[in-house]
Amino acid sequence: MKIDPDAVLWSAPERERASRPLLVLLHGYGSHEGDLFGLSPRLPLGPVIASVRAPLPANGGWAWFPLTSGQTGNPDPLVVDDAARAVLNWLDTVEHTSVSLLGFSQGAAVALQMLRLAPTRFESVVALSGFVAGGAKVGDNQLEVSRPPVFWGRGTLDRMIPADAVARAEAWLPEHSTSTVRIYEDVAHGVSSAELTDVSAFLRASSS
Repeated sequence: MKIDPDAVLWSAPERERASRPLLVLLHGYGSHEGDLFGLSPRLPLGPVIASVRAPLPANGGWAWFPLTSGQTGNPDPLVVDDAARAVLNWLDTVEHTSVSLLGFSQGAAVALQMLRLAPTRFESVVALSGFVAGGAKVGDNQLEVSRPPVFWGRGTLDRMIPADAVARAEAWLPEHSTSTVRIYEDVAHGVSSAELTDVSAFLRASSS
């Protein structure tokens, strides 16, 4: 599995990237790199934003891992690993001073898996309408000590992520991160204006 570098949307030209922090956006199932990139005007101006296209064609868009019936929030952890490593490998080719991640739905699961596989690599993680993949990972013990900042937001009307996946995230996050948890009334599987305001404030507060 590999990220297509030509499909990455950037908020700044290459000559301006190396000296600035990087915020990587990871979209949800069946979507594309332009989706979350549309949120850029509501995000902090300091970081360069890179919106990455998932590698697997799916449902008229792209996916990080297959969507198996009955396993929306419980995918095989190994396929989530594959997606996370694909983004980590792509990051090895990109210059930056620090990296934060912002993922939605499947992209949130991949962002959190990246943190678990490379626990010292990221300044912060934003996980929107997403979940933590099952199983233990090599970085979990280190995360219990370092407790990096993680923002987890979801809506009360979100029916896409099953209750057991939500419960798994609720248990994992306080033990492995300095978590900011926000629940938004009457919001389904999406990102509200209030949530974007909170995300922007979180990213500013967690930047070095």
